[in-house]
Amino acid sequence: MKRILVWAALGVISVLFAYPFVWLLSASFKPRGEVFDHRLIPETFTFDNYIKVWQEAPMALWLLNTAFVTVMAAIAVTVTSAMVAWGFAYFRFPGRGPLFGLVLATMMLPGAVTMIPTYLIWNSLGMVGTLTPLWAQNLFGSAFYIFLLRQFFLGLPREPFEAARVDGANNWQIFTRIALPLCRPAIVVTWLFEFQAAWTDLMRPLIYLRDSTTFTVPRGLKALLDQYGFGGEWHWEIVMTASVITTVPMIVLFFVGQRHFVRGIATTGSKG
Repeated sequence: MKRILVWAALGVISVLFAYPFVWLLSASFKPRGEVFDHRLIPETFTFDNYIKVWQEAPMALWLLNTAFVTVMAAIAVTVTSAMVAWGFAYFRFPGRGPLFGLVLATMMLPGAVTMIPTYLIWNSLGMVGTLTPLWAQNLFGSAFYIFLLRQFFLGLPREPFEAARVDGANNWQIFTRIALPLCRPAIVVTWLFEFQAAWTDLMRPLIYLRDSTTFTVPRGLKALLDQYGFGGEWHWEIVMTASVITTVPMIVLFFVGQRHFVRGIATTGSKG
């Protein structure tokens, strides 16, 4: 009976989480007048929306821009955060604790506090209007990911690292050949987290992008919403279809990396 109740509760929660996407998917196959009829099975089934969205907007270009920004942002923050986290976890140096606390304290700063100074920096570099500010900020790491990876590194035994040092390995070889492979689940979790965050980011594209040829998908969806949602035409079926096209890659990515994702979340911070 207990197992039945648990499965029933999980089923109800799963339905609640899945319903918005199922509704969105259903709306993308409906004509304009039936988008908000709340039918999960369309009364009039049509593929015209998926043809029209590619005609009305440069979705291929937006997807390409988003893929470039997302991959670069995920790689940059994963590599730099792992390096900093390894330094805090492995090396012993004076002031390590207070310095790590200072890194964590940066998470308490709201993004709005650094938004204007960061914009002024990129503007002085002449990068406003390009895709560079959307991913290059990640070259300096992230306090959250540093904390996440540090906890995983602390759970590793030091004996393999000391043995490698006796055999002549330097710090970089120990980090790349031993530490990173042992922390693969945490690395995958960090990469997936940042990939999802960069893929769905709207704030930075709104601030830095001006030309529609440089739009990412979220910025493009905002442009579509302005055009078809508030321009008097109210073509919500186009917005729904574009939203489905944006969401599907994230679902596929989660299922591909699900094993590493669950393992990384379950084991991160379990030791140390």
